Amino acid sequence: MVTVRQLSKRYGEHWALRDVSLDVEEGTLVALIGPNGAGKSTLLSIIARLIRPDAGSVYIDGKELHAYGSMELARKVAYLRQTVTVGARLTVRDLVIFGRFPHCEGRLRRADWEAVERALGYMELETLGDAFLDELSGGQRQRALIAMVLAQETDYILLDEPLNNLDMRYAVQIMRLLRRLVRDLHKTVLITLHDVNMAAVYADQIVALKDGQVRKHGSVDAVIQRDVLRSLFDIDMLVTSLQGRRICIYAQW
Repeated sequence: MVTVRQLSKRYGEHWALRDVSLDVEEGTLVALIGPNGAGKSTLLSIIARLIRPDAGSVYIDGKELHAYGSMELARKVAYLRQTVTVGARLTVRDLVIFGRFPHCEGRLRRADWEAVERALGYMELETLGDAFLDELSGGQRQRALIAMVLAQETDYILLDEPLNNLDMRYAVQIMRLLRRLVRDLHKTVLITLHDVNMAAVYADQIVALKDGQVRKHGSVDAVIQRDVLRSLFDIDMLVTSLQGRRICIYAQW
């Protein structure tokens, strides 16, 4: 379980997070939604221990975040930033191998190679393993980065806007894959999304953030409500049901 208690982070006069508390149950897919500047990326970065909060605490499996050693935490939590800079002349397979470093520290064993090939297979990148990153489309590059995270084989996966640069087919593929990881391997996934419908269809729980505060946290049915979304995004939406799933229609004319 990820436990967040009274977390706050300020940059100058701007509060990125203000007194945020929440619990993320093991084996769930939790979507963070909200407008730009809501604090979604900051929250993930603090949980990944990339930045320090000004106040509050994070616990992973009951252990305070800063009590973890670096390699121990890297075997527990994998994080993919919204923007990642990697060497253009790196091959896809070499990139994915980086995900195994917490387990092998550069000395790959058979289990590590198997994990790399498994991650490439998850993302349908088997035929592109020897391709250089600068030869890939934006969507292929994004899938390679996600494969690197999968190869890390952690209990917790944090993904900051992983659907960026992906067409509809691969966006759906990734969300289905994440659901499979949760269902079959009992992974816990926290993901920031701009597409409210992706959150509504694939998430177990949704955390709605605005102005650095949690405005609503609960089931899809509890959060995907017209009044909640209107207050969150400052736009009116029609919320309906289709095949038992809540769907938002937010095009206006």
